[in-house]
Amino acid sequence: MRRHGTTLLSVLVFVGAILITACGQPYHQENERYVFVATNINLPYWQEAQAGFLDAAKALGVKGELVGPTGYAPNAELGVFRQIVEEHPAGICLSAAQAEIFLADIDKAVAEGIPVICVDADAPRSKRVLYVGTDNFKAGRESLKRMAALVPRGSIAVVTISGQRNLDDRVAGVADALANFPALKVTKILDDQGDARRAFDQVSELIEKKEKVDGIICLEATGGSGAAGALHRFNMEGKLPIVAFDGDPETLEWIDRGAITATVTQKPYVMSYYGLKFLDDLHHNAVHQFKDWRTALAPPMPSSVDTGTVVVDKSNLQLYRETLAAHPKPL
Repeated sequence: MRRHGTTLLSVLVFVGAILITACGQPYHQENERYVFVATNINLPYWQEAQAGFLDAAKALGVKGELVGPTGYAPNAELGVFRQIVEEHPAGICLSAAQAEIFLADIDKAVAEGIPVICVDADAPRSKRVLYVGTDNFKAGRESLKRMAALVPRGSIAVVTISGQRNLDDRVAGVADALANFPALKVTKILDDQGDARRAFDQVSELIEKKEKVDGIICLEATGGSGAAGALHRFNMEGKLPIVAFDGDPETLEWIDRGAITATVTQKPYVMSYYGLKFLDDLHHNAVHQFKDWRTALAPPMPSSVDTGTVVVDKSNLQLYRETLAAHPKPL
């Protein structure tokens, strides 16, 4: 009996040791790395996104970084994406400046087992797993609705970047909302190519030529400050309403100074924070509806996540700035 008791004790100790060893293995690998490929890393918008991405990486105990071109350059961004795929990270978040040129490379990454999530700008015809970001069609409708409250009738100029899917969706949202405001018409669509200086020049030209414009809707981050600068040049602050997009510091400053009436802001911190968490779940097959996301008939995730928008004007500008200041600064 004593011998059997000793044997049983030995077995229990052995099993316990195995369980302790198994439980002691870390969930994340030591060099587990996730990458966000963005359209223009110089913009404050993407610096806020970087803060969210790095916070999520820190919370999970993984490596995270945001990379991309330092100006709006879709082909350069594609080159960065291709390089990251070759490095085979645990997962990639991507804001595709021009969806069509990324399709084959997104599909290649997914075929190699690298989960790709589109954040901010989608590529729905690719095999990306899901989209996390603004419902841009809805955001475009909101922009027009805000303008209609300021200008019940008249001609509207729209500042955008042609060919970028998320912005094209916003333009479509503006056009759709016009049906509810028949006294408003979009008479000009300006392509500033993501450059505030071009927006400044184009709006200045409209003013100099005395073209009939009763309001300006800017649907990309840099257009608002460019348009506001043009109004300032001609001492027209407050005379021509501007509804901008995103919460760049310059845009917020122009709201404070009265040249921009309101801006429809997105939540880049939220997008990137949850984008990385979704990537992490995919990499570890954490959602158990299917054995493996790579072979499943459908991804074990929502097909899209709308992170929503916040409209900022003078009435809530101070509060918005205070809440932004609470975000950790990007590294």
